[in-house]
Amino acid sequence: MTQNLVTKPFIEVLSGHRQASPPMWMMRQAGRYLPEYREVRAKAGGFLDLCFNAEFAAEVTLQPIRRFGFDAAIIFSDILVVPYALGRAVRFEVGEGPRLEPLDSPDKVGTLSKAIDLSKLQPVFDALKIVRRELPAETALIGFCGSPFTVATYMVAGHGTPDQAPARNMAYQHPGAFAKIIDVLVESSISYLLAQLDAGAEVLQIFDTWAGVLPPREFERWSIEPTRRIVEGVRKVKPGAKIIGFPRGAGAMLPAFVERTGVDGVSIDWTAEPSFVREKVQSKVVVQGNLDPLVLIAGGAALDEAVDDVLNSYSGGRHIFNLGHGIQPETPIAHVEQMIKRVRDYKG
Repeated sequence: MTQNLVTKPFIEVLSGHRQASPPMWMMRQAGRYLPEYREVRAKAGGFLDLCFNAEFAAEVTLQPIRRFGFDAAIIFSDILVVPYALGRAVRFEVGEGPRLEPLDSPDKVGTLSKAIDLSKLQPVFDALKIVRRELPAETALIGFCGSPFTVATYMVAGHGTPDQAPARNMAYQHPGAFAKIIDVLVESSISYLLAQLDAGAEVLQIFDTWAGVLPPREFERWSIEPTRRIVEGVRKVKPGAKIIGFPRGAGAMLPAFVERTGVDGVSIDWTAEPSFVREKVQSKVVVQGNLDPLVLIAGGAALDEAVDDVLNSYSGGRHIFNLGHGIQPETPIAHVEQMIKRVRDYKG
């Protein structure tokens, strides 16, 4: 009863109520820049071992909340747990990133399971329950998935590439096969996100990290449309679900993304032009972002100036302060504290 009466600034702004001091959190806020995270990671062993140990995943999710008092926690996991739950081999090589069985031909696409096995993701749901129970009453809990396009880029190539050309080539040369991957990921993501809501997540974010490599026609087909289907599918079961999209690098396609997907908020990268975002995007939905993660490493006057730029750019509308992408491992904790103080002291 008490928790229901406590205001959660992060939820409030997504529900239409502008906050004088914007709520804040950081993408990848549970991560290697924190010594307490590194300790748990060492105990867990591999990266997926950490993701699939509910107690450890819950602990690292809570660490940045204890240390910094952010307005939202995001469950510690990875976008590639969905291919894993579709029966694909997924592993993470130290210093090299993810490795998957490549789906690089129409024949191989035919081997892809049509339905996700949510039982493989039970540790994620268990971690969400633990975190929700232990979070401060005013702190929101975010669940997430990768967008179908971004997840498909790793599934096709079997690893990350500089411009995700293997998946883009398949989309051009074998659009039917690529669409099959996307369709499976849309339905799997809907099921996964609904299960996260049932386990305690209050807001969902869809990470389309590679949206910016697509030209406009392909962006509409492979980024906007699958995201729209996920939003629609989730809300069919949970009509009030709050969903944030992050089409990184979308640029001029941001207004179309917002209009057609139906998201409640959109996260923007650090290259977004403020006046364009204010006029075409923030007038319609919450804007989340968009401090350059590199200036957080630099610190000092440059950081103060950059934080002020973000705050002044978006203070006129609904805004969630965040980075334009994930925090880098080498970021000094003192710089994070400097950023938080400046945001908390701001009254727009």
